[in-house]
Amino acid sequence: MAANRTLTIIKPDAFGAGKAGKIIAHLEAGGFRVVAARVMRLSTAQAGEFYAVHKGRPFYGELVEFMTSGECMPMILEKADAVLALRDAIGATDPAQAAEGTVRKLYAESKGRNAIHASDSDENAARESRFFFAEADCVRG
Repeated sequence: MAANRTLTIIKPDAFGAGKAGKIIAHLEAGGFRVVAARVMRLSTAQAGEFYAVHKGRPFYGELVEFMTSGECMPMILEKADAVLALRDAIGATDPAQAAEGTVRKLYAESKGRNAIHASDSDENAARESRFFFAEADCVRG
């Protein structure tokens, strides 16, 4: 199967706690290839736009506040069936329910401070990737 791409974000809780390197190593050991990465601090407007799909839900304000609380690390990852493979690799949203060996089981603090974001579909992966990166930002080959 040909490799395709997905977006992930190492969230402020994990990035601020110095867990980014361990998370990247974990993902690379699982066969993912990093093709684009950056460190940034989202503005309230950026976080609000990125998570607009959740606007109106009770957790939206807290999510925007959390995602603007410190630096994060968006990345585009490449692997066969990347979206599904990444969602399997990171585990359930609540680390208490995440499978052993998943990113969230290993590195997340709580359901709200869950270390990492992953796109939930190929369409959202493409849209979310364009939010952070131009095609020219991605490594080829």
